[in-house]
Amino acid sequence: MRLIAELERQLAGEESLFRAQLLREDLARLRRLLELKRDAADEAMFVEQGSHVGWTPGEARTAELQQPLAAFLRAAFAGDEDRMAPAWQELHRLRLERLLGCLSTPVPRPQD
Repeated sequence: MRLIAELERQLAGEESLFRAQLLREDLARLRRLLELKRDAADEAMFVEQGSHVGWTPGEARTAELQQPLAAFLRAAFAGDEDRMAPAWQELHRLRLERLLGCLSTPVPRPQD
């Protein structure tokens, strides 16, 4: 999978401990997907199982990623690297937006 090779390349040069940890976690998820693909009877089974490999802590917000996650998983099951790259970018963007949003301090809003 080209995506695994690309993330490994990024990890090798990553200086940020936070980003390095995210890359290691993503690599573990992608390797798990390869195992699931070998054992999946069909695409539907793969998408269902692949949706539960820890995309968010405790899967608490994974449902919010449903559309881009399913698109990525369908491309991964098909082995379509050309579809996987943009699907991964969208999934990754939305997932980080959700994860980092949980960590941000709410900004006080002006009262009307």
